[in-house]
Amino acid sequence: MKNENLIHDWMVSYLKDRLSRDYDDIKINLGEEKNNEFKGHHPDLILMNHGMVLAIMEVETEGSITLEKADHWKALAGLGAKLILMIPKASKAKIIDLLWKKGLADKASVGSYEISVAMP
Repeated sequence: MKNENLIHDWMVSYLKDRLSRDYDDIKINLGEEKNNEFKGHHPDLILMNHGMVLAIMEVETEGSITLEKADHWKALAGLGAKLILMIPKASKAKIIDLLWKKGLADKASVGSYEISVAMP
């Protein structure tokens, strides 16, 4: 679990830097921090242009993809901003199944990440 928290927080920070070219302001919530809120919720990233929230993003690890988490995504999807889920590439089938079960298949965009280590 400790490593998953590390991967989660690293991905949030990485995405903030990567997306800074596309958005004027990006607010983040690392780990259990709740420093930045959007309509009473604290997504991992809040993506803004000209003071308007365009999208919210949740970063998931293999261990955090659960039915309870899908209920959280459903609440986020109803806030009026685009919901983007960043998930491990190996979990894509699992997440698509959860999104269909919760009626979110058309309400959330899914991106994926993969950490690759090449050894000699």
